[in-house]
Amino acid sequence: MTKALLIVAAIIDVAIAALLIAVSGFIFEAGPEGMHAGPAFAAAYYAGVIACLAAPVIGFVLNRRGKSGPGVLVAWLPPAGALLAFAIPAPY
Repeated sequence: MTKALLIVAAIIDVAIAALLIAVSGFIFEAGPEGMHAGPAFAAAYYAGVIACLAAPVIGFVLNRRGKSGPGVLVAWLPPAGALLAFAIPAPY
């Protein structure tokens, strides 16, 4: 059961990372549709992408070492964070 949860979490984590990479051009481009985000936001953004890619790896490592509960929790942190980000209403 924990292997299945880790595999599903890994698929979702990679999908979130792919989405973040796909929309990064709209955030960091200098064109008229870009947000012209600063370097601090860029560092936080890429840290989020790296976290999405590292979370399932850490989850599988923890599962292999016999800590399946924390492994599943770590692997599901990026999807939970994405759901929380979508739950915050827009400021306009």
